[in-house]
Amino acid sequence: MEIRDKVAIITGAASGIGSGLAQRFAAEGARGVVVADINFARAQALAQEVNESRAQCALAVHCDVSLEADIRALVAATRARFGQVDIYMSNAGILGARGGLELEDPLWDKMWEVHAMAHLWAARAVVPKMVARGEGYFVVTASAAGLLSMVESAPYAVTKHAALAFAEWLRVAYGRRGVRVSCLCPQAVQTAMTRTGGGSASVDGMLTPAQVAADVVSAMGGETFLVLPHPEVLSYFRRKGEDYDRWLGGMQKVYARQVLGQ
Repeated sequence: MEIRDKVAIITGAASGIGSGLAQRFAAEGARGVVVADINFARAQALAQEVNESRAQCALAVHCDVSLEADIRALVAATRARFGQVDIYMSNAGILGARGGLELEDPLWDKMWEVHAMAHLWAARAVVPKMVARGEGYFVVTASAAGLLSMVESAPYAVTKHAALAFAEWLRVAYGRRGVRVSCLCPQAVQTAMTRTGGGSASVDGMLTPAQVAADVVSAMGGETFLVLPHPEVLSYFRRKGEDYDRWLGGMQKVYARQVLGQ
């Protein structure tokens, strides 16, 4: 799918990967770029910046993706302004705390809402009309943690696996009904989440949001499912599938180094 003349919603768009996507979509000639974020002031600032370069193509909308009502309102506001939703970038994410079994349920619940349920709620809101038109694009940001893992944070790793699984299911169920689906799986990217370091995710370097956005646009042009800005991730994923036990042994070493300091 080409971005030109399309209407795109981007969640988590006020900073990081989302900001890079909003700016790149505008540069690609999108008719509408909806900058959705829980931080409305930053969303407004980015929308104004985009509008200065491309007259009135951007709209800022407050949205907490952990609330289905907010997602429904976001989609309604987009349709009221631009008529339809051609592309939905389900990108918002949170890092949460380092740790595992000891982390309390409210943190796990919040991660589940943002990294899993938000994708489902968004798909409920936009996919039926995409099917009716015979065209649409839905992109889930799952991170390399969805394909591999993240040793520093159990809830992040687990819920990003769920995000990947949902994207897979959506492609299987709707891929022949006009809905294209991709899943973005980068390692470390220069965002607020990585300001103090990328941890184990930065082993292959840290990319800029603009670099990631360019890879997303390229993948959408070819309608490729996996978007891998760090190409090394594909090699790791293949090794995981070829010898799961050996891969787990390697990850135990990473855990010992990154978490236990051994």
